[in-house]
Amino acid sequence: MKTLPTSNFRELLLWLLRRRKRFRVTGNSMQPLLQPGEEILIDRHAYQNRVPQIGDIVVATHPFRSGLTVVKRIALVMEDGSLFLKGDNFTESTDSRTFGTVNLKYILGKVTSRFE
Repeated sequence: MKTLPTSNFRELLLWLLRRRKRFRVTGNSMQPLLQPGEEILIDRHAYQNRVPQIGDIVVATHPFRSGLTVVKRIALVMEDGSLFLKGDNFTESTDSRTFGTVNLKYILGKVTSRFE
């Protein structure tokens, strides 16, 4: 299981300079790594100069439900540039942990740390 670092001085400074954006986790799909109510920081520019990597945790806009954002892990990077996203919670009884394939344009940013 991968871990997620706590925000350090650099991350907090980048947040103050508006180079990071803060989000609150609301669902269970990324448990046990992320709990509902926890806050995270994302780098909105992470994929401007590099390709997303398998294992990256991202915040994405739901492609079918406007106004909804989700936190998921990149499970697969397709040849056409689309990404297969899924949650970490394998005990969740619903299908929501598997998000499916989305275009890179739906990715709002890469999760960099827990906001603490």
